[in-house]
Amino acid sequence: MCRVVEKNRERVEAAVASLPDDETVMKLADFLSAFSDYTRVKILLALRSGELCPCDISAITGMSISAVSHQLRILRYKKLVKYRREGRNIYYSLHDRHVEEILGVALEHVGEGE
Repeated sequence: MCRVVEKNRERVEAAVASLPDDETVMKLADFLSAFSDYTRVKILLALRSGELCPCDISAITGMSISAVSHQLRILRYKKLVKYRREGRNIYYSLHDRHVEEILGVALEHVGEGE
């Protein structure tokens, strides 16, 4: 039987008190799920260099434009990318600096110890 809870009651209480509410935790889990797909991460990393249209993203990823559009729709829904229209063309970019920071920190983390 684990007796850690009894020995570290203060730590457990502090951790519980620091947790956001369940709705926020669910939103965070949903947000982070976008990063669990190889193609979505590749699209996000490509967008770090600047705006790209779906045709450009298709060429970069080797995916069909239809598949790219599907992934971009998911990324838009999760507020990771935004778009702007210029005539008949649509250009995508990272939603804000937070997304770029998340990608940067994640890349730094996975590169540790190499």
